[in-house]
Amino acid sequence: MSALGAVEAAGPGGALFRPLSAEDGEQQPAEIESLCMNCFRNGVTRLLLTRIPFFKEIIVSSFSCSSCSWSNTEIQAAGRIQEQGVRYTLAVSSRQDMNREVVKTECASARIPELDFEIPAFSQKGVLTTIEGIIDRAVAGLEQDQPARRATDKEVARKIDEFIGKLRQLKEVNSPFTFVLDDPSGNSFVENPRAPQRDEALVVAHYRRSPQQCALLGLEVSGAAPAPRGPRSREQELTPPLQGEEGEARPPDAAEDLRDEVLQFNTNCPECNAPASTNMKLVQIPHFKEVIIMATNCDSCGHRTNEVKSGGAIEPQGTRITLRITDPSDMTRDILKSETCSVEIPELEFELGMGALGGKFTTLEGLLKDIRELVEKNPFTLGDSSTPSRTGKLQEFIGRLQDIIEGKAQAHFIMDDPAGNSYLQNVYAPEEDPELHVQRYERSFEQNEELGLNDMKTEGYGPEPAPGR
Repeated sequence: MSALGAVEAAGPGGALFRPLSAEDGEQQPAEIESLCMNCFRNGVTRLLLTRIPFFKEIIVSSFSCSSCSWSNTEIQAAGRIQEQGVRYTLAVSSRQDMNREVVKTECASARIPELDFEIPAFSQKGVLTTIEGIIDRAVAGLEQDQPARRATDKEVARKIDEFIGKLRQLKEVNSPFTFVLDDPSGNSFVENPRAPQRDEALVVAHYRRSPQQCALLGLEVSGAAPAPRGPRSREQELTPPLQGEEGEARPPDAAEDLRDEVLQFNTNCPECNAPASTNMKLVQIPHFKEVIIMATNCDSCGHRTNEVKSGGAIEPQGTRITLRITDPSDMTRDILKSETCSVEIPELEFELGMGALGGKFTTLEGLLKDIRELVEKNPFTLGDSSTPSRTGKLQEFIGRLQDIIEGKAQAHFIMDDPAGNSYLQNVYAPEEDPELHVQRYERSFEQNEELGLNDMKTEGYGPEPAPGR
């Protein structure tokens, strides 16, 4: 069966990428006859197009040769590159940490600072493995050319043998060490075994890509080439120019009409990649600010998604909103959660980092249901990756969260947005809400760094005059 046959088998309206938890009958890999690079005879490559939560779509390929028994496995990201890069920093202190599952894409780099060891980006293929598996692959790569080194340069071979011994000692975790996984594409992942609770040993940081990282990923660097009208963002490239009756661009003062107009531009469905359309509208939230709502509806597979972007600038101060849920009517409060906002429920020991659910404009009930769905579809709690104890903890957490949604339990709902662009409805507005507390605070240096504000200069950025003599 060829790759084209796999596409045709999905049908014109079928989904090409099926969920990882789909039934075996619905998820058959495509088999392609391929050349074995070990014995140069024909083998078989099996391609499986699947979809994993958190990682979008991936392609799992497995090659096996019946002549020489050589095999190879690889994963490739089939979805889009994320808007921000991601860096996972794990403090490995026990043997259980070595069993954490890791998704490492081809463009991700892995480091162990204690040994001054790094696996550079694009030096290995994408893999789905564990911390121990990454160390084993590094050891196998260093041992590959050792026989030739011992014959030509014994001193270099001896030093590499010593370093291999240090890597193998890491697997015993006799002393703690740090594992850093840095992926500018944002498509790598390190397992949190305590999910949905926060893992104190794992730090996840999202960052803006540098021009060099964008170039490595094949992305256009804004301002790299002169443009007649200046650099344009991704949304500007996809949005058609506003037209007047004569077909000419509208004057700048026509921006006020955007509140009464729904813009539409062509795009591809994030699920089946079929042509779809995205609607975009500017909405004014009472007692807050303007936001941009983008909604995509696919006629081929029925997938629907919505996304919210802040229509204003980053606020001078961060915002921490605390709501004490005491009544079922609190579930109907409107919520605007920006991409930079994190969510916390202390009674459940639950914390959701920024960027996990993206920007959303919904109700408190809708956001809590999205959190429940996010936990239920965690790929590391399904199939062979799950354990009875972990599954039991997740079911207990989901039950307690459902009690909060149904108004059977009281809890505190905390939204922390360093950019100050999130909102939780005050049902007593313009009077104060006794159950709602809004706190403004000064951002830390680390928070400004994540928002890209430390290196941003908006005043006095012109060339400075030469000092007089």
